[in-house]
Amino acid sequence: MNQRRRGAPLFVQALGLVTLTLVAAQLIAIAVIFTLPPPPPELYRLSEITRALKTGQTVQPRDGRALVVQTRARMASGGPDSARRAEFKAGIGRAIDVAPARIEIVTDNGPRFFVRRFKPTPNDRTGGPAGPGGHTGPGGPRDQFIARELPPPGERGARAGPARDEPFIFGDFELGVRQSDGSWVVVEPKPTFRFDSWQQRVLLILVLSVLAVAPLAWLFARRLAEPITAFANAAERLGRDPRAAPLELSGSTEVVAAANAFNMMQERLRRYVEDRTAMIGAIAHDLRTPLTRLRFRIEATPDDVRAKLAADIDQMEAMISAALAFVRDTTRPAERTKLELASLLESVVDEAAETGGQATVERAEKIVIEGDPIALKRLVANLVDNALKYGHAARGRVFAEGDMAIIEIDDDGPGIPPAEQERVFEPFFRGEPSRNRETGGIGLGLAVVRSLARAHGGDVTLVNRPEGGLRACVRLPI
Repeated sequence: MNQRRRGAPLFVQALGLVTLTLVAAQLIAIAVIFTLPPPPPELYRLSEITRALKTGQTVQPRDGRALVVQTRARMASGGPDSARRAEFKAGIGRAIDVAPARIEIVTDNGPRFFVRRFKPTPNDRTGGPAGPGGHTGPGGPRDQFIARELPPPGERGARAGPARDEPFIFGDFELGVRQSDGSWVVVEPKPTFRFDSWQQRVLLILVLSVLAVAPLAWLFARRLAEPITAFANAAERLGRDPRAAPLELSGSTEVVAAANAFNMMQERLRRYVEDRTAMIGAIAHDLRTPLTRLRFRIEATPDDVRAKLAADIDQMEAMISAALAFVRDTTRPAERTKLELASLLESVVDEAAETGGQATVERAEKIVIEGDPIALKRLVANLVDNALKYGHAARGRVFAEGDMAIIEIDDDGPGIPPAEQERVFEPFFRGEPSRNRETGGIGLGLAVVRSLARAHGGDVTLVNRPEGGLRACVRLPI
């Protein structure tokens, strides 16, 4: 009886994993934001910008990336000027002796930076920024990048000169000066592929979230894949042996229901095969009674007629005996054990050679498989007998090919027409046209071979060899 321990439905498990993942990611993000200090802004002072414009060379600011200077044919407009923007342009113009109208500033509008100390201009009545990314005056977000740096508390007064009370820009920007020929000399922070501080924090949050959630996702995926793997193994066992043990699974409601349906299907298949086999055996057994009566009744017939009738009755009894043997072998409980195929082939070939058959083993690799020794011996014996009966010789080989064990039996006969290479596996089909029992057989030998091969998870095929003769190839999983 299969065990059925029901767990939560897959829908509930998946919903729980998604919810847990979202909560864990948010908690990690909150922890990173509140634990780490705010990222420092990149400051570019007016004196550093003017030094780059005057020299035309790269300048390394104290609190930002290197300032590079380049010449462009045109430059985008920075929009209308606010009081701080106009003041900054005027400072640049005085430093390099250029009219402010020939200066253009394009700043990054993203709220990425903030000012710790801020001195409002006469036109700014807000008293400074409210915090990271906040508005710094009536000029709007564009003006938050232009501010004044004040000296620390206690140093204001005599030391608060132009060197300390200096305007600056922070964040990415482009500052251009239009030349007399219409071109622009532009100074900007050097482009870089490095991550900014806020990007590094986002990446850190992502990495920590993945590390925290990955074990949970792995456990869930493994729990979800285990029943599918078990179903695949059970289906493969069912193909080899309909009497295999029922599937035992515990898990979600859907998995338990699928396992129960699989076990019911397996039981129905087993009963179907057994019923059909038992019916064939019963019919074959019951036919012996009328055949026995016929044998007694033909005693009064003339000798020439009696001989032909006796031959037909003998053939029918042989077919019935073969059918009963086939039923007996297929209904016998299989006893699977480890066996070595080369030794099995050698024993069958030796027995055939002792009775005068031309049977040899050409290749015998030591391959161990798990199977029914009696069934596999009959499989090999049927192939060797067919090769000796129709091909006058039998040459056997055993070798490995990937994860399959190969048994090949060659003969020197005429082969089989391609159109009949599959039909010969049908019960009671005989390709020999004479229908003679001595030369054509009963027609169950190859049917038994294929049935036994497939019961072990393999199969058998017949091919005509180019040099003549027939090759029977059995493939069994190692």
